[in-house]
Amino acid sequence: MTSAAGFKGKKGLSRLINALGYSRDGLCSAWRNEAAFRQEILLAAIAIPLAFLLGKNGTDRALMIGSILLILIVEMLNSALEALVDKASPEKNELAKRAKDMGSAAVLLALFNAAVLWACVLWP
Repeated sequence: MTSAAGFKGKKGLSRLINALGYSRDGLCSAWRNEAAFRQEILLAAIAIPLAFLLGKNGTDRALMIGSILLILIVEMLNSALEALVDKASPEKNELAKRAKDMGSAAVLLALFNAAVLWACVLWP
């Protein structure tokens, strides 16, 4: 596992290369450890090509694809929050439960947002 500690002093291209490596590690970790992320990647693999086919113009396609990417972004943040909460508070704790429930609700809202946006674009 790479460490972000050596990342702070680097500049320019070296910093960018390290940042890309950490991002790759995060995506791989989400793929390996988060079933919801894998399901949402499957959704994206279906929805993004459909957006190109069904969107009437560039704005439609951008909104449709952006809404799907937002689901993935929120899922990644939710997974990071859950990992951090589990590390900080492995025992049952009301604040930990609240944080995890709010993260889950954020994913639900991102899914709802995508559904509403797609309906608005596709429903004449």
